[in-house]
Amino acid sequence: MATDSSLLNAELEKQQDEELYQQLLLQTMGKMPSESPDSKVIRPQPGMCVKTVSQLDKQKVFVNICQSNLVPPPPELSREELVELLQSEDPTGYRVPMSLGEPHIETDNSSQGCSAYDVVINQEFFQKCQKDPLFQHFVILVSLEGLENKYNLELSRDWKVLKNRKFFGSVMEQNIRMKRRPVIEELKAQEKPAATAKRPVFTLLVEPPVGDPQYLVAEIQLPGVSSSRSLVLDVGEDRLVLNARPSLFHLDIFHPFFIDQANSVAQYNTSTQILTVTMPVRSS
Repeated sequence: MATDSSLLNAELEKQQDEELYQQLLLQTMGKMPSESPDSKVIRPQPGMCVKTVSQLDKQKVFVNICQSNLVPPPPELSREELVELLQSEDPTGYRVPMSLGEPHIETDNSSQGCSAYDVVINQEFFQKCQKDPLFQHFVILVSLEGLENKYNLELSRDWKVLKNRKFFGSVMEQNIRMKRRPVIEELKAQEKPAATAKRPVFTLLVEPPVGDPQYLVAEIQLPGVSSSRSLVLDVGEDRLVLNARPSLFHLDIFHPFFIDQANSVAQYNTSTQILTVTMPVRSS
């Protein structure tokens, strides 16, 4: 999964607070030195190749599901939990972190042009999918859905896993976003406080309410938080993570849209103690 720090734009009453906010803004925009880069170039390992077709023009499409230990694993899920998830009305609550590569044009065995896409998932999770046909079916399904959402595709669910081919075309490097080190250290180092942090009350609103969504707005209630300086907010393509120090609130949610991280903004109202995060929905 891809995650970038968002712009935390608060109402600050004092000049010192304003200067502190400007420093934070420069850090999140990458204009100040950081101990770790925001992204890393990886060359994934081949895994399995799935053949399907585009529903619109019936052209062949190959999906290379690759593996890398630099992609984080999804939450632990048993086979029984997966069956229950697939039978539920809303299986979108469980997300598989993956990197979706750009399409590359290839030539099939009949010398006809076709499209290929590379999807990279965690290496250990890929091995788990190889051992269990149900998990393999699941990861292929979410890979197709991810490509459809990102590239405005419509792919057939009548797919075929190529037995003697792990990859179609040439293995291409991918640039994956990495979490900033302070975020990772905080989540790991504060295991005990995280257990006492409360999940805040929040709402997700889509603007406009009907038609094509333009914005996803999160309104998060943070009673007892007097200043935005105690908030650490990360906005990813389909994920929002918020920590309110010291261990007051913790929120980690996935949402059903791909959003424009660079133009997302947040504003904390110290009077109502509500954090509003406005995230433009990325057009397909």
